Amino acid sequence: MARHDSVWLRIVRTPLGACSAALLVLVLGTAVLAPVLWGDQAAATDIDALSQGPSAAHVFGTDSLGRDILYRLLVATRLSIELTLAATIAGVTLGLLLGFAPFVLGRVPGRFVTAVVNIAVAFPALLLVLFFAVVFGTTTRGAVLALAVAMAPFYARLTQTLAASVAGRDFVAAARVAGAGRFRTLVRHIIPNISGQLIINAMIGAAGNLVAFAGLSFLGIGVQPPQYDWGRTLNEGLPAIYTNPAAALAPAVTVVIAALAFNLFGEATAQVMGVRVPSRRFSGRPHQVPRTEESDQVSGEPLLAVKNLRVSFPGRDGWTTPVRGVSFSMGAGDAVGIVGESGSGKSVTALAVAKLIERPGSVVADELSFEGNSLLGAADHRQRRMLGTSLAMVFQDPMASLNPAMKIGRQLSEVPVQHHGLDRKRALDKAVHALQAVRIQAAARRVRQYPHQLSGGMRQRVMIAMGLMATPRLIVADEPTTALDVTVQWQVLRQLQEARADQGAGILLISHDISVISRTCDRVLVMYAGRIVEDLPTAAIFTRASHPYTRALLAAVPDIETDREQPLAVIPGRPPEPDQIPAGCAFAARCPAADAVCGSDDPVLISIGDRHRVACWHAHDPEVAG
Repeated sequence: MARHDSVWLRIVRTPLGACSAALLVLVLGTAVLAPVLWGDQAAATDIDALSQGPSAAHVFGTDSLGRDILYRLLVATRLSIELTLAATIAGVTLGLLLGFAPFVLGRVPGRFVTAVVNIAVAFPALLLVLFFAVVFGTTTRGAVLALAVAMAPFYARLTQTLAASVAGRDFVAAARVAGAGRFRTLVRHIIPNISGQLIINAMIGAAGNLVAFAGLSFLGIGVQPPQYDWGRTLNEGLPAIYTNPAAALAPAVTVVIAALAFNLFGEATAQVMGVRVPSRRFSGRPHQVPRTEESDQVSGEPLLAVKNLRVSFPGRDGWTTPVRGVSFSMGAGDAVGIVGESGSGKSVTALAVAKLIERPGSVVADELSFEGNSLLGAADHRQRRMLGTSLAMVFQDPMASLNPAMKIGRQLSEVPVQHHGLDRKRALDKAVHALQAVRIQAAARRVRQYPHQLSGGMRQRVMIAMGLMATPRLIVADEPTTALDVTVQWQVLRQLQEARADQGAGILLISHDISVISRTCDRVLVMYAGRIVEDLPTAAIFTRASHPYTRALLAAVPDIETDREQPLAVIPGRPPEPDQIPAGCAFAARCPAADAVCGSDDPVLISIGDRHRVACWHAHDPEVAG
């Protein structure tokens, strides 16, 4: 499938999208054509066929006036769909106005509108519909208005939430600094970024309105005779349910089918716009490529053992494998760093080790074990408990990792409450001690604060404290110093080192900064295009680095001896995309030493010295190895 295909083409090319689109077209086509084709038959009465059951002449039987129930259901489709769409459009419009009002009116009027919306959302939707149906009258117009007004608060809350998530981003702040007014900022920057979610929810909301309107008409609040919709038809067929069940069941099934058409199409749209759904079928597991790489050795029982790890995700054109054959191991108390450019597979490797790759992602390996326990296969209770207490994960962005709606103390105390059986008070005391251990001042006060009340460096130390709550054997830190100033970076790295020294915890540190790795870790794994291309002690990285990519990374880091009159060194080109890995060595296109063999054969990771492995055809070339 071409990448320039429209959203709608991508929707209908998915199984769910194709089925739901066909069902929706059938419903809408019936709404347009049925009154023209079968309007007369639906209105025709037959006194000789009153309240008859299903027959060859009348598939669903007849009503009390001898009218064919099937024709009436088909003709009623137009009015049912028209009223549903009218209520949905009116409700969405009112919800948008209420949702965007706080961003346009200003602080004080906006708070008043938000308060009104919050009060309305607190009431059950059915109660609001019945209340407003009485207010607006038990007519068709009254039912449409009642549904619209009852739907508006929930859509307004959704709009406010989505708009708030975009309003806090940097490009919106930049627009305001540039002088853009509230309305212009809303139209140019906020609405385009949330329109997709709003449309999807409107589609799904239409299904609920269809069922609700049929229910109102069934109760006699909506459509009134001589007009009729599906709810009115169900009301007329219910008295004969014991003699002719089809008279009541057929309208009910019709409502369900039409509601499913809107709902499933909305779900298919959400999948395509939110999560790219593959355009064709592919095998349940990605293709496996055997490797013969040498595994590194650690003295004694390894704390973490990874051999031929492959992580794959289904994409639009098949499986994409961002991690392809990673092998390494580390012992208790080891500090191992993983370095490489963005997209090299560092974070995906860490997530696989922490068993955080969710379906439909696939994690396969010859061996993936922690403390001697296999991490392959589905996680059971024992394995989850082991990972929850023995493995700590420190993510890159603590603001996204910490729950903004929960206080720091509550989040820190979850581990001792869930895994150690402590009560809330003792767990909170332990949280205070954990914050003190990472040198956060006024820890007793900080546990009662929310994440947004802390600075970036403090939030990162909170993440470290959270990991230390259970005295872990391994700390996986995924770029914990990104976006922090140099002083805070050093403080965070020192906290990890102290945890290693005090608790004997192993550290797996992921970073794109090779200088950070060299100051913190004993070993460094250099990753490129989903593979480890070099593994060596950090003490030897500046003198014994053999792979051209490692040497290029080192050259790109300025130091005190760097000639400031010359431009900074850069690595030409870009890393390949995970779904576009070339044949041969993935670094060949950017490597000055590449030759024909590099473009055809992919080198394996082999040992070239003491605790030194490299995947390069020219590792022993003096001009390359230095």
